[in-house]
Amino acid sequence: MNKLNHLAIIMDGNGRWAKQKGMLRAFGHEKGANVVERVCRVCIQNNIPNLTLYAFSTENWSRPKNEVNFLINLFKKFLKEKEAIILKENIKFKAIGDIDIFDDELKEKILNLENLSKNNSKLNLALAVNYGSKNEIVRACRALLKENQDINEENINLHLDTYDMGDVDLLIRTGGEQRLSNFLLWQASYAELYFTKTLWPDFDSVELQNIMDNYKKIKRKFGGL
Repeated sequence: MNKLNHLAIIMDGNGRWAKQKGMLRAFGHEKGANVVERVCRVCIQNNIPNLTLYAFSTENWSRPKNEVNFLINLFKKFLKEKEAIILKENIKFKAIGDIDIFDDELKEKILNLENLSKNNSKLNLALAVNYGSKNEIVRACRALLKENQDINEENINLHLDTYDMGDVDLLIRTGGEQRLSNFLLWQASYAELYFTKTLWPDFDSVELQNIMDNYKKIKRKFGGL
């Protein structure tokens, strides 16, 4: 039976969910933010130590300005409203990606929650914001050059945003699209991939549990026979 150490999810379909219901895209994003807590609980129940969620990519800045502003404010709201539950559930939170681009208020909220939860141990939750895998790899290589270290696989692993989480075992994308969208390309090099047509706001605990149960039965080859 396969051990699931690192689960990664591309949370896709918020806008389409809202459109189907005749609502603004913003309502879909707000509904989708509430699914995060549900997924964290399932991971804790299944003793999965690492969870990475794709919230906002480096390419998402090209969306309409009002939607981008809403997403930034929603992230601030998420950090404020979910702080208590993150601490209560013994979750260690961190943001991965290039957060320097954000305003001081958001950066302060991120760093505050990272600091408050740094000693928690039930679940490592990484939220990918202003994240792009290519950008992450470039940043890792630049750091190695600055430190005058060899650029090799081991050293790059140690300088990735997820250096303490290990490679991705299972990567799920909701919303029906079948692409990785520049998400954890290095870490997911041998991940099992699962694409579901379920839109993110409708993604529930039962479907997640079924996906994880099926993962445990897969014969993972890692390039072998």
